Amino acid sequence: MFFRNLTLFRFPTTAKIDDLETGLEECKLKPVGPLELSSRGFISPFGRDAEAMSHRIRDAIWLSVGGEDRLLPGSVVNDLLAKKLAEIEQKEGRKPGGRTRKRIKDELIVDLLPRAFIKPSRTDALLDLEHGIVVVDTSSRKTGENVVSEIRRALGSFPALPLNAEVAPRSVLTGWVAGEPLPTGLSLGDECELRDPVDQGAVVKCQRQELQSDEIGKHLETGKQVTRLALTLDDHVSFVLGEDLVIRKFKLLDGAVDSLESTERDDLRAELDARFALMSGEVKRLFNVLEPALKLSKAEA
Repeated sequence: MFFRNLTLFRFPTTAKIDDLETGLEECKLKPVGPLELSSRGFISPFGRDAEAMSHRIRDAIWLSVGGEDRLLPGSVVNDLLAKKLAEIEQKEGRKPGGRTRKRIKDELIVDLLPRAFIKPSRTDALLDLEHGIVVVDTSSRKTGENVVSEIRRALGSFPALPLNAEVAPRSVLTGWVAGEPLPTGLSLGDECELRDPVDQGAVVKCQRQELQSDEIGKHLETGKQVTRLALTLDDHVSFVLGEDLVIRKFKLLDGAVDSLESTERDDLRAELDARFALMSGEVKRLFNVLEPALKLSKAEA
Protein backbone atom coordinates (compact mmCIF):
# COMPACT_ATOMS: atom_id res chain seq x y z
CA MET A 1 0.00 0.00 0.00
CA PHE A 2 2.06 2.92 -1.22
CA PHE A 3 0.34 6.29 -1.65
CA ARG A 4 0.57 7.66 -5.18
CA ASN A 5 -0.48 11.27 -4.56
CA LEU A 6 -0.16 13.36 -1.42
CA THR A 7 -2.57 16.16 -0.53
CA LEU A 8 -1.54 17.63 2.82
CA PHE A 9 -3.41 19.38 5.60
CA ARG A 10 -1.94 20.84 8.77
CA PHE A 11 -3.29 20.58 12.31
CA PRO A 12 -1.90 21.65 15.70
CA THR A 13 0.28 18.98 17.28
CA THR A 14 -1.65 19.68 20.49
CA ALA A 15 -4.90 18.47 18.91
CA LYS A 16 -6.52 15.76 21.02
CA ILE A 17 -7.11 12.44 19.33
CA ASP A 18 -7.54 10.29 22.44
CA ASP A 19 -11.04 9.25 21.35
CA LEU A 20 -10.05 8.42 17.79
CA GLU A 21 -10.66 4.68 18.00
CA THR A 22 -14.10 5.16 19.52
CA GLY A 23 -14.95 7.77 16.90
CA LEU A 24 -13.82 5.56 14.04
CA GLU A 25 -16.01 2.73 15.31
CA GLU A 26 -19.02 5.03 15.59
CA CYS A 27 -18.42 6.42 12.10
CA LYS A 28 -17.91 3.11 10.30
CA LEU A 29 -19.06 2.86 6.71
CA LYS A 30 -22.70 1.79 6.50
CA PRO A 31 -24.13 0.11 3.40
CA VAL A 32 -25.75 2.66 1.10
CA GLY A 33 -29.51 2.63 1.60
CA PRO A 34 -31.96 1.71 -1.17
CA LEU A 35 -32.93 5.37 -1.65
CA GLU A 36 -29.48 6.88 -1.00
CA LEU A 37 -27.04 7.99 -3.67
CA SER A 38 -23.93 7.49 -1.53
CA SER A 39 -22.54 6.54 1.86
CA ARG A 40 -19.21 7.39 3.52
CA GLY A 41 -17.47 6.12 6.63
CA PHE A 42 -14.32 4.50 7.95
CA ILE A 43 -13.18 1.02 7.05
CA SER A 44 -10.22 -1.02 8.24
CA PRO A 45 -6.95 -0.15 6.46
CA PHE A 46 -6.38 -3.90 6.16
CA GLY A 47 -9.59 -4.50 4.21
CA ARG A 48 -13.33 -4.23 4.76
CA ASP A 49 -13.50 -7.58 6.53
CA ALA A 50 -10.74 -6.76 9.04
CA GLU A 51 -11.57 -5.54 12.54
CA ALA A 52 -8.87 -2.94 13.27
CA MET A 53 -10.18 0.51 12.30
CA SER A 54 -6.72 2.08 12.25
CA HIS A 55 -3.09 1.11 12.39
CA ARG A 56 -0.41 2.99 14.31
CA ILE A 57 3.36 2.85 14.22
CA ARG A 58 4.85 5.26 16.76
CA ASP A 59 3.40 8.68 15.83
CA ALA A 60 2.01 7.67 12.42
CA ILE A 61 -1.61 6.52 12.09
CA TRP A 62 -3.08 4.88 9.00
CA LEU A 63 -6.79 5.46 8.34
CA SER A 64 -9.08 4.53 5.45
CA VAL A 65 -12.34 6.16 4.39
CA GLY A 66 -14.61 3.88 2.40
CA GLY A 67 -17.50 4.81 0.17
CA GLU A 68 -20.42 3.30 -1.69
CA ASP A 69 -22.03 5.17 -4.59
CA ARG A 70 -25.08 4.13 -6.57
CA LEU A 71 -24.45 4.50 -10.29
CA LEU A 72 -27.48 6.18 -11.83
CA PRO A 73 -26.43 7.92 -15.06
CA GLY A 74 -28.29 11.12 -15.79
CA SER A 75 -28.70 10.05 -19.41
CA VAL A 76 -30.76 7.04 -18.31
CA VAL A 77 -33.05 9.17 -16.14
CA ASN A 78 -33.43 11.82 -18.84
CA ASP A 79 -34.23 9.23 -21.51
CA LEU A 80 -37.00 7.68 -19.40
CA LEU A 81 -38.25 11.15 -18.46
CA ALA A 82 -38.51 12.14 -22.12
CA LYS A 83 -40.57 9.03 -22.86
CA LYS A 84 -42.90 9.68 -19.93
CA LEU A 85 -43.39 13.30 -20.97
CA ALA A 86 -44.06 12.27 -24.56
CA GLU A 87 -46.75 9.82 -23.40
CA ILE A 88 -48.45 12.53 -21.32
CA GLU A 89 -48.30 15.02 -24.19
CA GLN A 90 -49.80 12.51 -26.61
CA LYS A 91 -52.53 11.51 -24.16
CA GLU A 92 -53.49 14.98 -22.90
CA GLY A 93 -52.55 17.06 -25.93
CA ARG A 94 -50.34 19.44 -23.94
CA LYS A 95 -46.77 19.67 -22.74
CA PRO A 96 -46.35 19.03 -18.99
CA GLY A 97 -45.27 22.03 -16.91
CA GLY A 98 -42.13 22.40 -14.85
CA ARG A 99 -43.66 21.08 -11.63
CA THR A 100 -44.95 17.98 -13.39
CA ARG A 101 -41.56 17.35 -14.99
CA LYS A 102 -39.84 17.60 -11.60
CA ARG A 103 -42.36 15.30 -9.92
CA ILE A 104 -42.03 12.65 -12.62
CA LYS A 105 -38.23 12.87 -12.54
CA ASP A 106 -38.18 12.44 -8.76
CA GLU A 107 -40.49 9.43 -9.06
CA LEU A 108 -38.20 7.86 -11.66
CA ILE A 109 -35.14 8.33 -9.44
CA VAL A 110 -36.92 6.74 -6.47
CA ASP A 111 -37.92 3.81 -8.68
CA LEU A 112 -34.46 3.33 -10.23
CA LEU A 113 -32.20 3.85 -7.20
CA PRO A 114 -32.79 0.47 -5.49
CA ARG A 115 -31.83 -1.27 -8.74
CA ALA A 116 -28.72 0.81 -9.47
CA PHE A 117 -25.27 -0.77 -9.29
CA ILE A 118 -23.13 0.11 -6.26
CA LYS A 119 -19.54 1.22 -6.78
CA PRO A 120 -17.21 0.85 -3.75
CA SER A 121 -14.33 3.27 -3.18
CA ARG A 122 -11.51 3.78 -0.72
CA THR A 123 -9.19 6.67 0.19
CA ASP A 124 -6.25 6.18 2.56
CA ALA A 125 -4.83 8.79 4.88
CA LEU A 126 -1.80 9.16 7.15
CA LEU A 127 -1.89 11.17 10.37
CA ASP A 128 1.59 12.33 11.34
CA LEU A 129 1.26 13.37 14.98
CA GLU A 130 4.86 14.58 15.20
CA HIS A 131 4.54 17.20 12.45
CA GLY A 132 0.80 17.78 12.70
CA ILE A 133 -0.05 16.83 9.12
CA VAL A 134 -2.76 14.77 7.46
CA VAL A 135 -1.59 13.17 4.21
CA VAL A 136 -4.41 11.97 1.95
CA ASP A 137 -3.72 9.64 -0.97
CA THR A 138 -5.32 11.83 -3.64
CA SER A 139 -4.46 14.69 -5.99
CA SER A 140 -7.97 16.15 -5.55
CA ARG A 141 -8.29 18.87 -2.89
CA LYS A 142 -12.03 18.15 -2.67
CA THR A 143 -11.44 14.46 -1.93
CA GLY A 144 -8.82 15.39 0.64
CA GLU A 145 -11.19 17.81 2.35
CA ASN A 146 -13.88 15.11 2.44
CA VAL A 147 -11.48 12.77 4.25
CA VAL A 148 -10.56 15.48 6.75
CA SER A 149 -14.28 16.11 7.29
CA GLU A 150 -14.76 12.42 8.13
CA ILE A 151 -11.90 12.61 10.66
CA ARG A 152 -13.50 15.72 12.12
CA ARG A 153 -16.83 13.89 12.38
CA ALA A 154 -15.16 11.00 14.21
CA LEU A 155 -13.32 13.27 16.66
CA GLY A 156 -16.01 15.90 17.08
CA SER A 157 -13.40 18.62 16.53
CA PHE A 158 -10.31 18.55 14.34
CA PRO A 159 -8.79 21.93 13.31
CA ALA A 160 -7.03 20.84 10.12
CA LEU A 161 -6.49 23.28 7.24
CA PRO A 162 -4.99 22.93 3.75
CA LEU A 163 -1.21 23.26 3.60
CA ASN A 164 -0.04 26.82 3.05
CA ALA A 165 3.33 28.36 2.17
CA GLU A 166 4.65 31.76 3.25
CA VAL A 167 6.44 32.16 -0.10
CA ALA A 168 5.12 31.70 -3.64
CA PRO A 169 5.83 28.04 -4.48
CA ARG A 170 6.25 28.77 -8.19
CA SER A 171 9.02 31.26 -7.44
CA VAL A 172 10.89 28.61 -5.45
CA LEU A 173 10.40 25.97 -8.16
CA THR A 174 11.46 28.42 -10.87
CA GLY A 175 14.59 29.30 -8.91
CA TRP A 176 15.59 25.67 -8.59
CA VAL A 177 15.33 25.12 -12.34
CA ALA A 178 17.16 28.40 -12.98
CA GLY A 179 20.15 27.12 -11.03
CA GLU A 180 19.57 28.14 -7.43
CA PRO A 181 20.82 25.52 -4.94
CA LEU A 182 18.33 22.86 -3.94
CA PRO A 183 17.85 21.69 -0.36
CA THR A 184 20.22 18.94 0.72
CA GLY A 185 19.13 15.61 -0.70
CA LEU A 186 16.89 17.02 -3.45
CA SER A 187 17.77 16.82 -7.14
CA LEU A 188 15.92 17.74 -10.31
CA GLY A 189 13.98 15.10 -12.21
CA ASP A 190 13.11 15.13 -15.91
CA GLU A 191 9.65 16.69 -15.93
CA CYS A 192 8.23 20.18 -15.45
CA GLU A 193 5.41 22.50 -16.42
CA LEU A 194 6.05 26.14 -17.27
CA ARG A 195 3.40 28.84 -17.54
CA ASP A 196 3.35 32.39 -18.73
CA PRO A 197 2.11 34.42 -15.74
CA VAL A 198 -0.34 36.49 -17.82
CA ASP A 199 -3.96 35.36 -18.12
CA GLN A 200 -4.47 32.75 -20.83
CA GLY A 201 -0.71 32.65 -21.28
CA ALA A 202 1.27 29.85 -22.88
CA VAL A 203 1.77 26.55 -21.09
CA VAL A 204 4.76 24.30 -21.80
CA LYS A 205 4.89 20.73 -20.47
CA CYS A 206 8.20 18.87 -20.60
CA GLN A 207 8.79 15.18 -19.96
CA ARG A 208 11.98 13.15 -20.21
CA GLN A 209 13.82 16.46 -20.55
CA GLU A 210 17.08 17.76 -19.12
CA LEU A 211 15.71 20.67 -17.10
CA GLN A 212 18.88 22.73 -16.81
CA SER A 213 19.25 23.00 -20.58
CA ASP A 214 19.32 25.89 -23.03
CA GLU A 215 15.82 25.02 -24.22
CA ILE A 216 14.32 25.36 -20.73
CA GLY A 217 16.52 28.41 -20.09
CA LYS A 218 14.97 30.23 -23.06
CA HIS A 219 11.50 29.65 -21.64
CA LEU A 220 12.61 31.12 -18.32
CA GLU A 221 14.14 34.12 -20.13
CA THR A 222 10.76 34.90 -21.73
CA GLY A 223 9.20 35.08 -18.27
CA LYS A 224 7.64 31.66 -17.93
CA GLN A 225 7.48 30.26 -14.42
CA VAL A 226 7.66 26.66 -13.18
CA THR A 227 4.34 25.45 -11.75
CA ARG A 228 5.13 21.73 -11.52
CA LEU A 229 8.53 20.14 -11.05
CA ALA A 230 9.78 16.55 -10.85
CA LEU A 231 12.23 16.00 -8.00
CA THR A 232 14.09 13.15 -6.34
CA LEU A 233 15.00 12.85 -2.68
CA ASP A 234 18.29 10.97 -2.48
CA ASP A 235 17.72 7.65 -4.22
CA HIS A 236 14.62 6.90 -2.15
CA VAL A 237 11.68 8.95 -3.47
CA SER A 238 10.67 10.56 -6.75
CA PHE A 239 7.69 12.90 -7.07
CA VAL A 240 6.21 15.90 -8.87
CA LEU A 241 5.64 18.98 -6.72
CA GLY A 242 3.03 21.49 -7.86
CA GLU A 243 2.54 25.13 -6.95
CA ASP A 244 -0.69 23.98 -5.28
CA LEU A 245 1.58 22.06 -2.85
CA VAL A 246 0.08 18.74 -3.98
CA ILE A 247 2.68 16.01 -4.43
CA ARG A 248 1.87 13.83 -7.45
CA LYS A 249 3.47 10.66 -8.84
CA PHE A 250 4.92 9.82 -5.44
CA LYS A 251 7.08 6.73 -5.86
CA LEU A 252 9.50 4.88 -3.61
CA LEU A 253 12.69 4.01 -5.48
CA ASP A 254 15.03 1.08 -5.17
CA GLY A 255 17.04 2.76 -2.44
CA ALA A 256 14.00 2.61 -0.18
CA VAL A 257 12.30 -0.56 -1.43
CA ASP A 258 15.45 -2.70 -1.24
CA SER A 259 15.25 -2.70 2.53
CA LEU A 260 11.64 -3.87 2.33
CA GLU A 261 12.34 -6.71 -0.07
CA SER A 262 15.28 -7.98 1.96
CA THR A 263 13.04 -8.74 4.94
CA GLU A 264 11.06 -11.97 5.00
CA ARG A 265 7.46 -11.88 6.27
CA ASP A 266 4.99 -14.69 6.71
CA ASP A 267 1.63 -13.04 6.05
CA LEU A 268 -0.12 -10.18 4.27
CA ARG A 269 -0.74 -8.24 7.48
CA ALA A 270 2.99 -8.18 8.25
CA GLU A 271 3.72 -7.12 4.67
CA LEU A 272 1.26 -4.20 4.86
CA ASP A 273 2.65 -3.24 8.24
CA ALA A 274 6.18 -3.07 6.84
CA ARG A 275 5.06 -1.09 3.79
CA PHE A 276 3.26 1.46 5.93
CA ALA A 277 6.27 1.86 8.20
CA LEU A 278 8.52 2.43 5.20
CA MET A 279 6.18 4.82 3.42
CA SER A 280 5.35 6.91 6.50
CA GLY A 281 9.05 7.24 7.26
CA GLU A 282 9.81 8.50 3.76
CA VAL A 283 6.87 10.93 3.82
CA LYS A 284 8.15 12.37 7.11
CA ARG A 285 11.64 12.72 5.69
CA LEU A 286 10.32 14.48 2.59
CA PHE A 287 8.22 16.85 4.67
CA ASN A 288 11.27 17.75 6.77
CA VAL A 289 13.03 18.83 3.58
CA LEU A 290 10.12 20.73 2.01
CA GLU A 291 8.95 22.54 5.15
CA PRO A 292 11.88 24.98 5.45
CA ALA A 293 12.41 25.23 1.68
CA LEU A 294 8.83 26.40 1.05
CA LYS A 295 8.35 28.04 4.46
CA LEU A 296 5.27 25.95 5.14
CA SER A 297 2.97 27.55 7.70
CA LYS A 298 2.30 25.84 10.99
CA ALA A 299 -1.23 25.35 12.29
CA GLU A 300 -2.31 27.52 15.17
CA ALA A 301 -3.57 25.79 18.27
